[in-house]
Amino acid sequence: METHLHWEDFMKVDMRVGTILSAELFKEAKMPAYKMIVDFGEFGKRKTSAQITKLYAAKELIGKQVVAVVNFPPKQIANMMSECLVLGVVGLDNDVTLLSPTKKVINGLRIG
Repeated sequence: METHLHWEDFMKVDMRVGTILSAELFKEAKMPAYKMIVDFGEFGKRKTSAQITKLYAAKELIGKQVVAVVNFPPKQIANMMSECLVLGVVGLDNDVTLLSPTKKVINGLRIG
């Protein structure tokens, strides 16, 4: 059975562009991941983790702009409270390619 998403539902998902300020190996996580701080401009800096260690080195993530959902409730991941969900494309081998703008934009701009 096909289910359609209503426009009002889509608009409830607050996706914004942010710049990764820091990234380090998340040693306490069950699966290989990085702990990151992402700057969303007027929406502040938020902590998150991402299982992107297969395709990215921590140092290459610094300064990279990404797309993230910023209106999920905080979620406890190991010993850290995640404050946003960075979006990516999940490949066949569960490797994740981050979604990011093709040109630099202002942090905090909404995706829509």
